[in-house]
Amino acid sequence: MVDYNVFTLPNGIRVVHKEVSNTKIVHCGFVLDIGSRDERKDQLGIAHFWEHMAFKGTKKRKAYHILNKLDAVGGELNAYTTKEKICFYASVLDKHMESAFELLQDITFDSIFPEKQIEKERGVILEEMSLYHDSPEDAIQDEFDRVVFGDHPLGKNILGTSDSVKSFQREDFKTFLKTNLNTERIVFSCVGNVSLKKIQKLATKYFEPIPHHIGQRERVLFGDYVPNTEVITRNITQAQCAIGCTAYPIGHPKRLPFYMLMNILGGPGMNSRLNLALREKYGFVYSIDASYHPFSDTGLFSIFFGTETGQVERGRKLVLKELQKLREVPLGTMQLHMAKEQILGQLAMSEENNTGLMLMMGKSILDKNRIDSLESIFEKIRAVSSSDLIEVANEQLNENQLSHLTFLPEN
Repeated sequence: MVDYNVFTLPNGIRVVHKEVSNTKIVHCGFVLDIGSRDERKDQLGIAHFWEHMAFKGTKKRKAYHILNKLDAVGGELNAYTTKEKICFYASVLDKHMESAFELLQDITFDSIFPEKQIEKERGVILEEMSLYHDSPEDAIQDEFDRVVFGDHPLGKNILGTSDSVKSFQREDFKTFLKTNLNTERIVFSCVGNVSLKKIQKLATKYFEPIPHHIGQRERVLFGDYVPNTEVITRNITQAQCAIGCTAYPIGHPKRLPFYMLMNILGGPGMNSRLNLALREKYGFVYSIDASYHPFSDTGLFSIFFGTETGQVERGRKLVLKELQKLREVPLGTMQLHMAKEQILGQLAMSEENNTGLMLMMGKSILDKNRIDSLESIFEKIRAVSSSDLIEVANEQLNENQLSHLTFLPEN
């Protein structure tokens, strides 16, 4: 990010724009500070259900017209829900940008939740839940949230439960939106070969008329973490293992060194320590990764791998051994240099993806009210020392603070 522009509409919605050359595609979308963690116990899954229903009818469009609007001109319309965000976004040829702006405004703010469509989509989501249940490598990730965060909203499955999904009616969606929608916590993000002046004109035309609204939501902060261990038997052929604990929140000053540590431990590179130890050396796993997901008030560090039942404990001990090395053995000068070069390259390549760039910009403005330039991030990475990584490892990778979840085959 070398340069970008941000302006705020009278209703509080912020618009962030980056002009890029050598492209005919515009990527744009709304990022809302609403997620599954904002659901009450009788609303589990409603944020994700709303994401689906946004495509099923508005005050001026039926579902077919929504889906056909951008598809007919070769564009794409999409959405997703996380624990803390809902995003509606589109990619189109620049000459169809105005259509994308208008359609995104329509589905985000003017959905009418037709009763017949609610019934249809209920079945779709129940099928989605069954699909996750039949995929143990996906299911263990959702279950591990529960193991770490317990009964807190962060521990609940984004899809909800079959009972909650079956219960939702039209008024439930309206109530959820009225409570959680806050126009001052919405960002519209745009990346394309388009001038700021044109973005301002279209944002004023389509987004400024949206009424200013601040709901009465009070996000429940996560309290004290207690390590937990569970073993669950399921109708599967391979054991699945999860290891992890809470981690630094988004605004923590040690977030970047910890992200670096996770990249060394189990990042996307085939040379990650966990991949070398469990796959390349012993052939215990096909894949293993470590991830770090920061939230506004806490975070989640997790390691996932699948293996044969008889190798579960050996695999777990190897993981713990690698964590111990990170806590006790500082990286040498060359190791540290290589670790930095690897993450610098990964970050630079990620910025080549304009869809990801657009979404990152929107989330960054919501979370930090700024977008750090790539060079400023590079400088922070270059400044990290081996002692910094040792300190972070000892704070976050304490073996006594780890939670464990294992799926074992029933037989």
